[in-house]
Amino acid sequence: MKVCELIDNHSFKVLAQGDLERSISSVYSCDLLSWVMAKGKNDTAWITVQTHSNILAVASLLDFSCVIIPEGIKVESEIIDKANEQEITILSTDLETFEIFKIMYEAGIK
Repeated sequence: MKVCELIDNHSFKVLAQGDLERSISSVYSCDLLSWVMAKGKNDTAWITVQTHSNILAVASLLDFSCVIIPEGIKVESEIIDKANEQEITILSTDLETFEIFKIMYEAGIK
């Protein structure tokens, strides 16, 4: 699945736009940044409730496909601006994490 397919086929909103043609090969959810850094891998869609600038550092370091903010959690414009500068895709959805995993699983991403 590509990031753009997630946007086009489901209720995801683009907050910051990186490469929307990137493939998503796995999905991961965790809010402890050191744990994400230890377990994350390239081309991951990372689901987190964190919205501070450190998520950009982690997403960039691990070359994630996108960061997904669930449950309609607001992201400050400063973070969105930084993500756009760094070409890191941030998506927002009203869905809960479980529902996002279900979408990914049904698309063959595990």
